Amino acid sequence: MSADILFTKGNLNTCLKELGKEFRKRNGTKIPAEIILIGGAAILANYGFREMTYDIDAVILASSTMKGAINHVADRLGLPNGWLNTDFKNTKSYSDKLSEVSVYYKTFSNVLTVRTISAEYLIAMKLMSGRRYKNDLSDVIGILWEHQKNGNLIMSEAVDNAVATLYGGWEYIPENSKQFIRAAFERGDYETLFLQNTESEKQSRDILLDFDKAYPGELKAENINTILEQARKKRNKLL
Repeated sequence: MSADILFTKGNLNTCLKELGKEFRKRNGTKIPAEIILIGGAAILANYGFREMTYDIDAVILASSTMKGAINHVADRLGLPNGWLNTDFKNTKSYSDKLSEVSVYYKTFSNVLTVRTISAEYLIAMKLMSGRRYKNDLSDVIGILWEHQKNGNLIMSEAVDNAVATLYGGWEYIPENSKQFIRAAFERGDYETLFLQNTESEKQSRDILLDFDKAYPGELKAENINTILEQARKKRNKLL
């Protein structure tokens, strides 16, 4: 594995397996650990529509030796620094209720229990984030689409409950995300919506890359939406 690794469903499990072995080597069998996969990693673990993610966001419930085990696995497998991290705790999509709503995924080396976040709660988290240049909105539609294909539809009431549990209610969710999910439920054609949103997200990433090349250091979290809106308006005038 190289430093520019992309995590897939297959190598995600390989990395977690190696982490379980290393943690057990350092602590024996009497000290368990738990990891809750969040975001893209939870999507990879549970669904087939997303091919990869760049890092693994997680809640880590373990002794202090887990950090050393993570770093050791990174060195041994050639993973980038921070391949498994808790950085998302500093984002608005974090909720202290995540541990309570997590579901069992797998156990590695009889000491490392890995859990994930289930469908409606993943949707709530992605809506809270709502970034048009990441995979947030296509992930929402991808989840709805897979459940639709499997004959296990996710109803709006389930998402309502998830939003209330994690964040206290819809009033705390960004307005564009609320409009997005309402329109998605009304339309119901998740396959088309998924393709449209993946293409839109790609275009947004390309716009931001071009802006960053033209104006190095000027791209900030607070001006991303403005840059995207201005670029789209300019493009629409040219069409």
